[in-house]
Amino acid sequence: MTTRAPAKTAAASGSASAGLDTVSLHLDPVELGSVLARLKRAQGQIGGVISMIEGGRDCADIVTQMAAVSKALDKVGFALIAAGLKQCLTEHPDGSGMDTAQLEKLFLSLA
Repeated sequence: MTTRAPAKTAAASGSASAGLDTVSLHLDPVELGSVLARLKRAQGQIGGVISMIEGGRDCADIVTQMAAVSKALDKVGFALIAAGLKQCLTEHPDGSGMDTAQLEKLFLSLA
């Protein structure tokens, strides 16, 4: 792959509480586009939630929208972890990439 945009895993984003070693994640343009599209959609949903709260909308409507935002962010997280797993398997077949315990911690951080 000639064009890859670097991205950070949850561990590499500076979250000291995750307790993970940092491993750079490189997404191919298709994966990057998909992740960014999901994040932008979630960003719009968050703006909608803010507007709903400011406008005094019904609590049930706000909670429903919050659940959609949460699900969208979870999907982004799982997509990033899946990309990381794929990268580890294809670029580090010798096992020098992220180990099973690190991947498990990432999955559990989204649970």
